[in-house]
Amino acid sequence: MAFVYEQTLDIAAPAAVVWEVITDLPRYGEWNPFVSSCASTLRPGDPIDMTVHLMKRPQQQREWISEYHEGRGFAYRMKPVPGGALSSARWHDITPVDDGHCRYRSHFELRGWLMPVVRGLLGARLRGGFAGMNGGVKERAESLWAQRNPR
Repeated sequence: MAFVYEQTLDIAAPAAVVWEVITDLPRYGEWNPFVSSCASTLRPGDPIDMTVHLMKRPQQQREWISEYHEGRGFAYRMKPVPGGALSSARWHDITPVDDGHCRYRSHFELRGWLMPVVRGLLGARLRGGFAGMNGGVKERAESLWAQRNPR
């Protein structure tokens, strides 16, 4: 059993613009209410260091890039807690719809025997954080696209 949060958004911007938003890690603080700073090479095996706003005070978090597909998505995982106590995985996926639209899928899952405790303590905050981040991706991409393509 896993705690899963997944959201799919239709975005009125090309896939390339959404890719730009989610991979421009130094700019996360400009639009992302959940992860205010982020740094990584995005190469599989390398770390991704984030400042996450889950508790009253921001927390530093290090996870590890597990997948990278240029223009389509990337994924990262926490280092599993020994004994199968806890592990997490996070995906960002982008699917082009047409020249000016795409679909963005955000997926997070938490597994392990400690998962029910973490879900009970932080489940609502995790859902709210990811929803805020996903909304930020959409708003940022659509704003950039509108600035570049005024009608």
